[in-house]
Amino acid sequence: MAQETEVVIVNTLNIGTRGSALALTQAQWVAERLVALTGITPKVVVIETTGDRVTDRPLREIEGRGYFTKEIEEALLAGTIDAAVHSFKDMPSKSPEGLALAAVSVREDPADLLVLRADAYEPGRRDLPIRENAVIGTSAVRRETQTRALRRDVRTTDLRGNVPTRLRKLEDGNYDAIFLASAGVRRLKLAVGGLHAARLDPTRFVPSPGQGALAIQMREDDLRFRLVRTALCDKETRTATSIERAVQARFGGGCGLPLGAYAHRENGQWQAHGFWGGNDAKPVWAQAAGNDPERIAAELFARLSGNAE
Repeated sequence: MAQETEVVIVNTLNIGTRGSALALTQAQWVAERLVALTGITPKVVVIETTGDRVTDRPLREIEGRGYFTKEIEEALLAGTIDAAVHSFKDMPSKSPEGLALAAVSVREDPADLLVLRADAYEPGRRDLPIRENAVIGTSAVRRETQTRALRRDVRTTDLRGNVPTRLRKLEDGNYDAIFLASAGVRRLKLAVGGLHAARLDPTRFVPSPGQGALAIQMREDDLRFRLVRTALCDKETRTATSIERAVQARFGGGCGLPLGAYAHRENGQWQAHGFWGGNDAKPVWAQAAGNDPERIAAELFARLSGNAE
């Protein structure tokens, strides 16, 4: 009689992440919940990515995709780490073969913040509460394009660095305002001091697909995959971000697109909002609603791309 093979699930888990204060805070958040909910003992491993190394030029000038995820995914495939924690908005539309999304965390505030020096803040202005001819720092094509579509008088210029570095550059007078993700500011528990932080309505100034959520990526054949999914995945956030990223996938790109997508539950159904700035002559805002996530994503894409019937 053949002897049965005992399946042993390793009780430790190496979690890969970038080395910024925000990335480490996010990875630690995941680690603490794994300890509390599964008994797994995690270890956080810092991995430098292309986006971390190349800081002397805008992200859009860096070749390839996944400049904040590629090296972490390579370590995951090589077995150096067992799980990766990404800001979901940084992930390309598809995982490499052999890797999959184990969980999507409960979502922090998905909105963008416009953080301004006091002399640049003008609350009476619609959409962007900033004075005329102001200079806003951002490295995101989506934010640049939406700003240009809403306010032709405002100028954007490149801004790189982690959240505290960006705030220091604003305080030093290099910019009148900067864009930040509200989720990052909240997770780091940052105070903006004498600056003003204006939260931008995500249905109007539309955030990146997945913004505010964390993506936990693992090898598909890892025996702890289901355990991590059960412990960490938030069903509503996963559905919302699946709508947003399905729109992104249809446009055939990642976080470098001039695309915003935001989905949420309201009055018993899904509401999806999108922005597409790929055609500078006519930036488009659109909406779709219903109870079928796949149909909503297809409908929103069609309206944004001009292919709606």
